[in-house]
Order: sequence, then C-alpha cells, then structure tokens
Amino acid sequence: MTRKLEELFDFPPSEEVQEDEPASIPSTQMALKEINDTIDKIDAALPTVRDLETGDRELDDLAAKATETFDDLMDLGMQIDSRYSSEIFAVASTMLGHALTAKTAKLNKKLKMVDLQMKKLKLDHDRQKNAPEETVETAHGQVLSRNDLLERLITMGSQNGNRA
Repeated sequence: MTRKLEELFDFPPSEEVQEDEPASIPSTQMALKEINDTIDKIDAALPTVRDLETGDRELDDLAAKATETFDDLMDLGMQIDSRYSSEIFAVASTMLGHALTAKTAKLNKKLKMVDLQMKKLKLDHDRQKNAPEETVETAHGQVLSRNDLLERLITMGSQNGNRA
C-alpha cells in the first residue's frame, strides 16, 4: 500500500501492522465498512465532475475549430509556392498549439475538481474522526457479585412470599 493511500484513508503505516496477530472479524468488518463508505462518497462526488459541461463544450468547439484550421492551412501550405508556405505553416502550428491548450485546460479543470473533492472528503473524514463521540445513555445498572445477586433475589422472594 502506498503512503498516499495510507494518509488518505488514515491507515497506520505498513511497518506498524503486525502480521503475527490475526485481525478480529468485527474490526475487519468495521474497516471494510469505513472503506466502502469512503468509496461510496467518492463515487457520489465524481458524477458532479462529469456534469460540469458548461465550459467543456466551448473548449471542445475551440479545439475542433483550431484543428480544422490547422488542417486547412496545412493543405494550403502544400499547394502554394515554397517561399510563402513557411508563414502559413507557422500559423498552422500556432492553431495546433491553441487546440492543445484548449484540451489541456479542459483536463486541468476536471483534475482540479476531483482534487478539491478528494480534499473535501479527507477534511470531512478528519472532522468526523476528531469529533468527540456522543454517548447515549440507554440504561442504568449496577455491577453485583453472584452472592449479592442471590441475596437480593432471596429478600425479594421472602417479601413477595409474606405478601401472598
């Protein structure tokens, strides 16, 4: 496992994991549940990245136009006199550079969104991990020894027997 994954999922470093002690079933189930929850959060966040198409269409259109213009200029440069074609090829090269820039900007935008969502998930996970756990009190009880319990049962039985 890589260090980045260990940091992302807050696992202990791999050197600290002791291989001679088998993991208990409940702890393994809890770890699997936490991992599944984290994966579900990531999956739920990713469709929002794919749906951000407002600027994507514009960048795709610009890249398509630049590529089309590049092709046209290359054809024109091949058909005219060689002393004029160098300037046309330079402009064609610039058009291809614009197409690459548009595609790169689109990919960088998506990668930044994924990165921000991953950072947000990590912050949420850290907050949840560091938050004090609220314990809900469900019942009151006493710790009794066997002899104390028997004594109480005998006194309860004698009190019920006297009333009947």
